[in-house]
Amino acid sequence: MIVGTLKPIEEIADSISEFRKVLIIGCGGCVSVCLTGGEKAADGLALDLGHAGLYENGPPEFIVKNFLRQCEPDLMRAYLDIPQDVDAILSLACGAGVQTMVDVVKDKPIIPAINTSFLGALEAPGVWKEKCQGCGHCVLFYTGGICPITRCAKKLMNGPCGGSRNGRCEINPEVDCAWQLIIDRLKALGRLDDYEKILPPKDWSKDRGMGPRSMVFPA
Repeated sequence: MIVGTLKPIEEIADSISEFRKVLIIGCGGCVSVCLTGGEKAADGLALDLGHAGLYENGPPEFIVKNFLRQCEPDLMRAYLDIPQDVDAILSLACGAGVQTMVDVVKDKPIIPAINTSFLGALEAPGVWKEKCQGCGHCVLFYTGGICPITRCAKKLMNGPCGGSRNGRCEINPEVDCAWQLIIDRLKALGRLDDYEKILPPKDWSKDRGMGPRSMVFPA
């Protein structure tokens, strides 16, 4: 899922300070799971932004709503209700949700309240860890289900670098070497022969280097 963190309250207040009536919209999708973008977060943000000391001319008036998924334009066109007297919309969606709302709502500024962080998974209560970078060509079958693109600082495709020591990455002794994890996993699965297979150079054109990507299902 997409993981995000709330922007500093001072930054958000500065971005809405010129408006007098702001609609805060929480998102019930990915970011609600990491307790950042859901209905409760939207209510709490309105409360935090209501402090007069954050503004030279006092806080705006806030209206708070929640929307199921801000990344679905048809859903938004059908069900998103925006009061006409609202000056701007403060979105608690990920960057994809914010940009989708920009495409749908043409007549009002859409302001992000969240910094989109990564594609991650829940490691422990309240702890999310990056697992995928959406590189466009998954190699998890060959690497025991552990992603070398995300987990290796150098994105190496065929084994660890010379800086790996005692199963740790050279960038930080607290970070596991991705390839040590891969080797241990393949060994546990009885598939250590897979480690001997040379993966071809990665086709980075499937990654983000060619600009925004899209996927189209056949009609």
